[in-house]
Amino acid sequence: MSEKNREGKRNARDRLQEQRADDQRRQKRKRTAIVAGSVVGVLVVGAVIGVVVSNSGGGSVAPAVAPAGATGKDKLALPNGASDAPSTLTVYEDFRCPACAAYENELRDTIHGLQDEGQLKVEYHLVRLIDGNLGGTGSLDAANAAACAQDEGKFRAYHDVLYQNQPQENDDRFADKNHLLELAAKVPGLKTPAFTSCVKDGTYDDWVNANNKAFGTAGFNSTPTILLNGGENLLAKGQPNLTADRLKKLVTEANKGKKPGTATQGATPPSASGSPGTASGSAPAGGSPAAPQSG
Repeated sequence: MSEKNREGKRNARDRLQEQRADDQRRQKRKRTAIVAGSVVGVLVVGAVIGVVVSNSGGGSVAPAVAPAGATGKDKLALPNGASDAPSTLTVYEDFRCPACAAYENELRDTIHGLQDEGQLKVEYHLVRLIDGNLGGTGSLDAANAAACAQDEGKFRAYHDVLYQNQPQENDDRFADKNHLLELAAKVPGLKTPAFTSCVKDGTYDDWVNANNKAFGTAGFNSTPTILLNGGENLLAKGQPNLTADRLKKLVTEANKGKKPGTATQGATPPSASGSPGTASGSAPAGGSPAAPQSG
C-alpha cells in the first residue's frame, strides 16, 4: 500500500473519531440540558402543588378543627356520658348506613340507660363510607350537622333524630342541608343561628374526612364497628348477636367492682338532652336487633 493511501485512511479514521467525539459531546450537553430542565420542571410543579395544598388546608400538620369537647387522638371522638364511667363503648358509624340505624334504633334505650347510670360512656367516630360506595355527600353533611349539634350540647338528641329519620341507603336526602335543619327543629333549642351557619358552611367537613381516613387506617372496613373498652368489634364475624341483654351483660362484667361515673362529659346532661326516645317500630330495649348489614 502506498504511503499516500495509508495517510488517507489515517485521516479518515481521525475524522471518524473526531466526529464520534463531537457526537458524544453534543449528546452529553443535551442530556445535561434535559436533566436540568426536568429538575426545574419538578421544582416548579412541586411549588405549584405546595401552594394548592397550602391553600386547601391539606398540607397543614395541625389536625382539622374539631367540635367542642372532642377527645382522643387528633380529637376525632365525640364523647357522650360520664367521663369517669368505668367502661367505654367506641362506635364508628355512618348516618346513611342502614346497619347503623338498625343498631342505634334497637339498642338506643339500653345505651342511654347505661350512660345515665354512669356505667358507660360512648365515644362516637362519624365516617362517610356510604358516600364513597354510592356517591353523594349525605354521610358527610349529616356528620357535620351532628358535630355542629355537639357545639350546642345537643349531640345525643340530634344523633338519635337523624337515625330515626334515616332515608333509604340510595337516597342522598341528608345532602340537603335544609332537610338537616328541618330535622334539627325536632330537638328543642338546637336550631340556633350558630348551628344553622355551622350546618350550611360545612364547618366540620374536614374533621369528618379526617375521621373517615383514620377509620380506614385503623384497618376497619364496615359500619357500625363497635368496641367495648378497646376490645374486638362486637359485630365482627363469629361474635354472638349484639342484643340489649348481651350488651348489658358485657358492661356489667367489665364494671364488676368498679364505681359508676358521675362527671358529665360531651353532652347536655341526660335529663335535659331532649332525646326523642325510641323510634316507632323498633323492638323493646331487651329484644334482639335486626341483623345489621355492614355499610
